[in-house]
Amino acid sequence: MKAERKTWSSRLAIPTALVLAFSQTLASVAQAAPPTKIGPGEGALNLVAWEGYAEDQWVKPFEAQTGCKVNRKYAGSSDEMVTLMRQGGGNQYDLVSASGDATLRLIYGKNVAPLNVKLIEGYKDFVAQLKSPPHNTIKGVHYGISYEWGPNTLLWNTKKIAAAPKSWATVYDPQYKGLVTVPDNAIQIADAALYLSKTQPKLGIKDPYELNEKQMDAVVELLKQQRLLIKKYWALASDEISLFQNGDVIVGAAWPYQTNTLKAAKVAVEETIPAEGATGWADSWMLSAKSQHPNCAYLWMNWVTTPVVQAQQAIFFGETPANTLACKEMDKIAAGSCAQYHADAPASYFNQIKFWKTPLKECGGGKHDCLDYSVWQQKWQAIKG
Repeated sequence: MKAERKTWSSRLAIPTALVLAFSQTLASVAQAAPPTKIGPGEGALNLVAWEGYAEDQWVKPFEAQTGCKVNRKYAGSSDEMVTLMRQGGGNQYDLVSASGDATLRLIYGKNVAPLNVKLIEGYKDFVAQLKSPPHNTIKGVHYGISYEWGPNTLLWNTKKIAAAPKSWATVYDPQYKGLVTVPDNAIQIADAALYLSKTQPKLGIKDPYELNEKQMDAVVELLKQQRLLIKKYWALASDEISLFQNGDVIVGAAWPYQTNTLKAAKVAVEETIPAEGATGWADSWMLSAKSQHPNCAYLWMNWVTTPVVQAQQAIFFGETPANTLACKEMDKIAAGSCAQYHADAPASYFNQIKFWKTPLKECGGGKHDCLDYSVWQQKWQAIKG
């Protein structure tokens, strides 16, 4: 993971005005018919991407093979990605590597076009849970092609906590006061909601991203209790790594990247997805509804979802590929990396993960009493005091 872009704060920094505007657009999405074949490349491709998602290692071979010159614009947050894809009438960029919190905004804002996944060779080998995920597929129509992902795991120091934790209850346990770290972002509310959905079923939480006022009150109460246990909220992966290396914390919420980095540094840690399950992030390549180079865009999506490029990206960034055939390629680059990043995990592993999506007023089942992300942001600030 060479670039520190996967911060919780940058990925989900959504201004209130944008969230409210987004909530009002749910009735419509772009409906243009996707292409039935990929034509000759137009000679150029303009990307909006996370830093590290368009490295020369796989860009240069793509350019040589297709004749599509890649122009990169790296974004520092999901909000910036949405803004870039909308500016200038929406025709300045062809593709965006959007995270789950931005994808629905782009879909309902009619900023991205439906895709023909049959034109993406690697799609057939995707993890089943990432073929038609709710953060990029609406009523069976694909608006994004899944790329890379990561789970949010429970991490602990094995020398300080001998018995392996099996529940997220560990990060809410008073015996670890001053020794806990969790991400500094409102999306952490979803992690607490997922925990309560299993431990307090009477709350009726079915989706950790769809919370009504009563459910949110229970989550806030839990997180305010946790606040007394927190040594430090982390924003960058490197922040959490330092906390564990220095012995400042012994348990927290993390990504496999932190676990693998700490193990490489000989820090005694392990991770798990607890009994309640976990949240997770997933990125998708999405085609602008006004793309000027759609053929090059499809050629790119084909290229970066091949096993080799998926493996290169995964190793470079410390994440997990969507293409299951990338596993062997990962191990060719770095022995054991496939297992380290759970690229060979069984279906039961993926079924435990609730991937990020933007909280909206519209809940499942046609209800409209959930709290949107602007409220989540307000609650998070209140939790931290």
